[in-house]
Amino acid sequence: MLQTSRRFLRLTPAVLAFGLLAACVDPAAGPTASATEPLPKAGENVYVATMDAGIAIPALPVDKIPESHRRQVVAYETDQAPGTIIITPKTKLLYYVLGKNKAIRYGIAVGKAGFEWSGEAIVADKKTWPRWIPPKEMIARRPELAKFDEVGQPGGPTNPLGARAIYLTSGGRDYGYRIHGTPEWQSIGRNASSGCIRMINQDVLDLYSRVKGGEKVIVLTASGEMPKGLHIPAPIVPKTAKPKAEVVVPAGAVPALKVLPPPSITTGTPVVAPAAAPASTAPATTTTTTAPAATDPAPAPACTVALVNGVCPPGH
Repeated sequence: MLQTSRRFLRLTPAVLAFGLLAACVDPAAGPTASATEPLPKAGENVYVATMDAGIAIPALPVDKIPESHRRQVVAYETDQAPGTIIITPKTKLLYYVLGKNKAIRYGIAVGKAGFEWSGEAIVADKKTWPRWIPPKEMIARRPELAKFDEVGQPGGPTNPLGARAIYLTSGGRDYGYRIHGTPEWQSIGRNASSGCIRMINQDVLDLYSRVKGGEKVIVLTASGEMPKGLHIPAPIVPKTAKPKAEVVVPAGAVPALKVLPPPSITTGTPVVAPAAAPASTAPATTTTTTAPAATDPAPAPACTVALVNGVCPPGH
């Protein structure tokens, strides 16, 4: 009995210390709302240049990013657990719930018309500088991407997935939706993607460091309401040109062409044909029958005497 009491006394300080530590932990803090990650400060420029895995991420002109779409801690009332990611396509904003009605707000780009989706998902995986493989539907719309089919585009500064990708699944199925970075930071705040959620590379680095896997992701409806199920748009089939109707020509409508023999080529001195007489330019006249011309009379004998008044006297 005494030995048991002594063992209890030895364990009691440890138990008490554990109880005190537990009391210091915010009961509302979830495992994904890490307190070790620093929160952005008001007015802090978080879009500075940085090196990540040997790849340079350039600084961004903060004045070109709307203040509403810069990373910052904001008041956000929600009953969702800390670590939950809530996406509002209407305002192009993503909220990472911190608890106590606080969240980190990031600017994003969402799906273009026809590519919007809503519903709940979970974080199934995440990768640094991921390889991008365009889906078959995208290759059908943009044939120039066929070179990346199957093999994909390696991670790098021009890769469409940017510096990080967070992979989402719904009901255990991968529908191809991601939260990822982008080199096209100017698209933030717009409907620009094929359904994925784009973030500035500096922002996706921050979000990536906070998620651990298994977090709930809620994508609100286009009107900003909580989804009542999973809404996935139907694939957009690319338009194809209609084949032109074949023109059928009835038999005999076009006469057969006569194929002439090829001209013969001779050698030697060419024979020059005589020039043709020029055609008469006199106007044509009507042919009529005329009497034959009269013959001239025989000449008179010479006068043997002098002429009288130009006349030969009679008898001479």
